[in-house]
Amino acid sequence: MAQVEATTERVIAADAETVFDALADYKEVRGKVLPGHFSEYEVREGGDGEGTLVHWKLQATSKRVRDCLLEVTEPTDGQLVEKDRNSSMVTTWTVTPAGEGRSKVVVSTVWNGAGGIGGFFERTFAPKGLGRIYDELLQNLATEVEK
Repeated sequence: MAQVEATTERVIAADAETVFDALADYKEVRGKVLPGHFSEYEVREGGDGEGTLVHWKLQATSKRVRDCLLEVTEPTDGQLVEKDRNSSMVTTWTVTPAGEGRSKVVVSTVWNGAGGIGGFFERTFAPKGLGRIYDELLQNLATEVEK
């Protein structure tokens, strides 16, 4: 079983604190910026960064739906980590300043992939597909915070 990783980044025309606060706001903002690949979004505990427990279903392909129950931590300033209780998937959001009134957001997801031929296809195609989903999410986030 090999580890699979998908990483996407974007520079957003808003300061890092504003962008991080929006990402960490699971009550109001996060549900609004999720693209159509996400469904059944529900905050079960907390709702603002550390200590949040959030559920959603992620439909990565027409046949692949992942039921996610994510525990949110903030291990360092500018970083959110979402650990899925239902799988090995861990998503890390890192927000850093990128010049005057700008910030860089990097989202990276890792999980233990399948073995065999299925694993080969997963390692080959899943990072690109997830990258497109996160790119759309980051575009929605940019639209939200650049208002």
